Amino acid sequence: MDILVISNIVLWIAVVIMAVVIFALTRQIGVLFERVAPAGALAVNQNLKVGQVAPELSLQTMDNQLLNVGGASEDGRSQLLFWVSPECPVCKTLLPALKSAAKAESDWLKLVLASDGMELDHQAYVKQYDLQGHPYIVSELLGKTYGVAKLPYAVVIDEQGKIASMGIINSREHLESLFEAKERKVASIQDYLSNRVGH
Repeated sequence: MDILVISNIVLWIAVVIMAVVIFALTRQIGVLFERVAPAGALAVNQNLKVGQVAPELSLQTMDNQLLNVGGASEDGRSQLLFWVSPECPVCKTLLPALKSAAKAESDWLKLVLASDGMELDHQAYVKQYDLQGHPYIVSELLGKTYGVAKLPYAVVIDEQGKIASMGIINSREHLESLFEAKERKVASIQDYLSNRVGH
């Protein structure tokens, strides 16, 4: 009988200790969540700055349509220029998220895909990943004008024709950080968080 009582007491002590440890861990997770900032797209660009007027170009898409990149929007929507390549493995993994985001944000955003190289390679790419619903520009001039050095890269041009946000995109979170930066009217999520911490 004594052994049963002692084992019961030991078990209750163990339960109380576990409850205290779980509570402490839960609090620690909350603290870490506050400290770990969301990862935004890394804005590496020698040619452009957020807030400046986007370079205006009139370029031909792969389906032989003339498309104006930059400039004030006629339909009141922003442009999302997204540089991809058939040789870029990260681009391929991001395409479903990109198409989903373009569809979800279509009331204010128009997706324009861009690249350079041989147009024949891109025709197979468009077909394989079902990208026909979006303008696709193959132009070395566009990439050079917008200072694109690494892929995948994106630039959001607002409805007034200004650079709203830009950066290297490696995940859906990076892509959404561009939309968030535009909405908050900041250069990047990192800038927003550092300004918030500074106040």
